[in-house]
Amino acid sequence: MTKPTASMSLSHAIIRVTNLRLRTFIGFNPEEQKKQQDVVINMEIHYPADKSFQTDNVVDALNYKTITKKVIQHVEEGRFKLLEKLVADLLAIAGEHPSVTLARVTVDKPHALRFADSVSLTLESRRADKEA
Repeated sequence: MTKPTASMSLSHAIIRVTNLRLRTFIGFNPEEQKKQQDVVINMEIHYPADKSFQTDNVVDALNYKTITKKVIQHVEEGRFKLLEKLVADLLAIAGEHPSVTLARVTVDKPHALRFADSVSLTLESRRADKEA
């Protein structure tokens, strides 16, 4: 198998967590505050992976399982009036590791509108001192 060389230009690694389905209290209407609703979470996290693929050591990689566990706990234990608050909280979790250069989170709220499959909101954050 060919290994990347020092002369190769490497792009950032991108971790994608796709369609993480959870339930939480989301909304400001009285019925929404009494009953959990489905949310579908998609995250994209950019980071430089050169050290991790050179060493093949888990300590040199961004641990997506740790991030996902924090997201699950926050969503399942939380109560949110606005989709904006939920997405902003998850974006903060996705981007908290110092090597993350860009994080993007989309949360879908299925069945939020009668004639639509879903309503979603996306927020992204780019670390000012790093390029994505």
